Amino acid sequence: MIAWLKQLKASFGASFIWLICLIYFTQGFRSFVWTAVSYQLKDRLKLSPSASQFVSSIAFFPWSIKPLYGILSDCIPIKGRKRIPYLVIATVLSLLPWLVLGLNATLRNSTWHLMIFLTVQNLGSAMADVVVDAMIAEAVRFERASFAGDLQTISWLAMALGGICGSLLGGFALTNLQIDTIFLLFSVLPAIQLLSCGLVEEHSVDSNNSRSSQVVNGNSILYEDNSLGKKSDIGNLRRKKSQKNSKQKAVVPSESKIPEKVDSLALSLFHSLKAAAYSLCHAFKQPIILRPMTWFFLAHVTVPNLSTVMFYYQTELLNLDASFLGTVRVVGWFSLMLGTFIYNRYLKTMKLRRILMWAHIGLSILTLLDIVLVSRMNVAFGISDKIMVLCGSALADAVNQFNLFC
Repeated sequence: MIAWLKQLKASFGASFIWLICLIYFTQGFRSFVWTAVSYQLKDRLKLSPSASQFVSSIAFFPWSIKPLYGILSDCIPIKGRKRIPYLVIATVLSLLPWLVLGLNATLRNSTWHLMIFLTVQNLGSAMADVVVDAMIAEAVRFERASFAGDLQTISWLAMALGGICGSLLGGFALTNLQIDTIFLLFSVLPAIQLLSCGLVEEHSVDSNNSRSSQVVNGNSILYEDNSLGKKSDIGNLRRKKSQKNSKQKAVVPSESKIPEKVDSLALSLFHSLKAAAYSLCHAFKQPIILRPMTWFFLAHVTVPNLSTVMFYYQTELLNLDASFLGTVRVVGWFSLMLGTFIYNRYLKTMKLRRILMWAHIGLSILTLLDIVLVSRMNVAFGISDKIMVLCGSALADAVNQFNLFC
């Protein structure tokens, strides 16, 4: 394990691995704060299950339009960079809502304000997820493609570890801390993530083609540690001197040319977005892409999301406390770690269609356990409600996460 981590560090740099693991750990640790959100909607705001489900659906809508964030970052670079600036924006969007909700009780206790801030927070989290996936895809391109599975493995292990920690601490926090303190405590992770964005350097898109010193075996490297920049201090000093000399000879453009530059920039952005939309539509027409996308769409549309309803049922009728529900999620995250290990060890060579088939068969069986729980058939057989929740909800969540992983 240690040798494997050292190999990844040598290939991608410690800063890059740290940033990837931190982002995925934060994604998993969201269970710490979202457990508190569920109780806020139920106990403080006194929302019905349907109203709470509506708030959750709106709040998680940004996760449904993730491809748009990828198109945006690909087509509109910020200062010549496609990833790190968008990651900074996404982290800020993830950080500010928790700070505001933690400091302002009025906004926290208003249904509409809470829904808006939760939506903004999910917008930042979803955008960060897309950007970090793009960074991983670019990092393993060309000669480092053999590490693609390793980066995905360490990413999902970090997410599972974050989920375990968040679930364990979430129940304890709800019992011993106020909800505003929970929101503020969680904001520490996005703050660290924001600072960590400065550890990874992304080269400008315009300069990648002209920098031969950043090319290895004919392939450009987009991300590297800031510590490597010290080696080019001498070259930077020489460039600064030449820039000072050239500034004296530079000609200041006339004011009449500024609108032309703005128009040309807007036109180039329009053509870039148009080309991306055309390429996306053309890709969707390909059967190799259209059929899996149709299957995934139908798989998500035809299966209703009953998580909020089951949360109300488990807490109101079964009287399960927050600590036990946190334990349930821990079982789910451990199951995800086990599924990740099994997939990387034994199922990589198996056809994806067969893996998804067996995963959905297992998910169907686990969903039936919820029906057994609600109908109280388990009581007739002497099976406790806690065992049913552990075997049903926890493992079903793990299978759902495993489907996304595949």
